[in-house]
Amino acid sequence: MAARSSRSRKRLRRRRKVDRPLTIAVDAMGGDHAPAAAVQGALRAHEQGVPAIILVGDKAALTAELGPAGLPEGVTIRHCSEVVGMDEPPGQGLRRKPDSSINVCALLVRDQAADGMISAGNSGAAMGAALLRMGTVPGVERPAIATLIPSKQGRVVLLDAGANTDCKPSHLLQFARMGAVYAEVSLGIARPTIGLLSIGEEDTKGNELTKIANRMMAASLETFRGNVEGKDMVNQAVDVVVCDGFVGNVVLKTGEGFAELFAALLKAELARFPRLLEDQDLLQALRHFERKIDYAEYGGALLLGVRGVCVISHGRSGPKAIARAVEVAHEAAAGRVPERIAAAFTQGR
Repeated sequence: MAARSSRSRKRLRRRRKVDRPLTIAVDAMGGDHAPAAAVQGALRAHEQGVPAIILVGDKAALTAELGPAGLPEGVTIRHCSEVVGMDEPPGQGLRRKPDSSINVCALLVRDQAADGMISAGNSGAAMGAALLRMGTVPGVERPAIATLIPSKQGRVVLLDAGANTDCKPSHLLQFARMGAVYAEVSLGIARPTIGLLSIGEEDTKGNELTKIANRMMAASLETFRGNVEGKDMVNQAVDVVVCDGFVGNVVLKTGEGFAELFAALLKAELARFPRLLEDQDLLQALRHFERKIDYAEYGGALLLGVRGVCVISHGRSGPKAIARAVEVAHEAAAGRVPERIAAAFTQGR
């Protein structure tokens, strides 16, 4: 086991020695609006600075989406013949469709032909492909989905957002360590503070899982700030909020629902006073507000704990969200997130 862990760490260190630009593989067949949204989003990300992108999917369908302009320099197509459906059981889909776009994306990362992948397709299949093909970082028991959510001061890292519905206290401790590494890279915070999501700030509040996890984090993490409540996330009491995947996914989906509700209510109210929309300062403020609560601005969630970069996007992602997801994957690869997680677990922090 020790020898295998050593080989895994060496493989992680070698990953960035490949002589090519950082490359992101895009599952161009995944999502409600594929392949159009995936192709348009990937091209937008390329225009905005992502140097190399591989569109993975049916070549004929992707070529048709590209139109007369064809492929720009730096964007290539990797043909595959199969697609894991959105409602298809993930494990069954991966087993029966080895040439699926999700599986091929994960293989490209594993084989160092790409530095990261994104998919707006079957999220379970994306997680399964990343776990099976890339493997886990040495020491990580369970990968976790980390997502950025808006707060009053900026953004907060929330994990797990849905990968693990049943967790042990030790899993939550590992999520905290991985989330801190991601916050360092994505938020630029040197020593991110960490909170455990519970029903009260006191360490005696919560279920058995959170009570034990609280004690473990307090004993192991210097920047642990104890329990936080749901309202503390938007107030940014901490930089990283940790919970199990069941709670995290409910929080995420509820937040998305409220964001859409607030936007709809605001638009309905403004429609009653059309002259207000002639105020350019007000329009600029509204656009800024919309960007803050628009899920497309966040692109997707990063699967932490696997030996490679995997970004899972919303199934209804349009070109804007896909472009941002590609940028998130590129930022995570450039920031060497998997390698930094491996180093953090080796050092025991």
